Amino acid sequence: MTNIGDRKSDHLELAASGNVGYRRSSLLECVELIHDALPELDLSAIDTGVAWLGKPLRMPIVIAAMTGGTERATRINRELAQLAAERGYAMGLGSQRPMLLDDAATVSYLVRDVAPGLLLLGNIGAVQAARLATARVQQLVDRIEADALCVHLNPAMELAQAEGDSEFSGILPAIERLVDELDVPVVVKETGCGLSASVARRLRDVGVRHVDVSGAGGTSWVAVESLRAAGGRAGIGETFREWGIPTAASVALCAQCGFCGLVASGGVNSGLDIARALALGATLAGIARPVLQALQNGGLTQVHAYFDRVEAELRAAMLLVGARTLGALANVPRVIHGDLERWLKTCS
Repeated sequence: MTNIGDRKSDHLELAASGNVGYRRSSLLECVELIHDALPELDLSAIDTGVAWLGKPLRMPIVIAAMTGGTERATRINRELAQLAAERGYAMGLGSQRPMLLDDAATVSYLVRDVAPGLLLLGNIGAVQAARLATARVQQLVDRIEADALCVHLNPAMELAQAEGDSEFSGILPAIERLVDELDVPVVVKETGCGLSASVARRLRDVGVRHVDVSGAGGTSWVAVESLRAAGGRAGIGETFREWGIPTAASVALCAQCGFCGLVASGGVNSGLDIARALALGATLAGIARPVLQALQNGGLTQVHAYFDRVEAELRAAMLLVGARTLGALANVPRVIHGDLERWLKTCS
């Protein structure tokens, strides 16, 4: 069986350089924002601030969960945490499962010394959480001084993974227990396959107030695992490579449930993508793979340049629809067409 550190290294390498993107889109391009030729706004007046989980953010951006548990992950997490804090973003860490197996892995998640004010999200798999006492999960949160805990859902990824789990019962009661008993908020997130309206309602009914849809259209973690697997698991991964709910559809469906925080991630690459997601009802947008690729190709300088462009695009989109604030952006006129219209007619 592959060592978990080796698996995390494989994930990083494939996510940054492998052919693991969805071949179909997030459907965010099916959201047309209506141009306002008389916005009566100055670009300098655009306000992109938002409060989430008790902390103010300068931009509605989360550097989404990527990695942890390896020496390379230590450098990546610390560099990106410092950048996120400087730019007023939130940041999610990769799965803390390695900390359960080897205390030495903890160092790869420790970023508070370089980013004391950062809105930081811990991370544990729902399958693992269901097997752990609440006190043990709380220890994972406390050890890294996280502001909230992401509990990730990944059945498709697990089925394609060589070392993956195949038992997914007891997950919803475990989430309800953690929502009730942890000292920090719980954010339930998928890992690239999206959340349906039915799942969103079931989560809401057990007290979940924050979700990250992590929809289809960005990195296919099923594809990542299929490239690592052999035999039957690899075949499953290739068959289900495109499985999932497109990000735009998942955001629109989950927005109907009235969550306090709704993160749109999965194929969000530009400021216009963020504007479209927020117009569908998202609170923030999560970005991962483009950040990792920029970091690998040009270091922090290129990551800053990437985010400079994203921020400029978001401000431009807001000006061009006449929205001074993110709240106003959520209420601008929009046209939904193509496959997204079909998804919403069928699944709402």
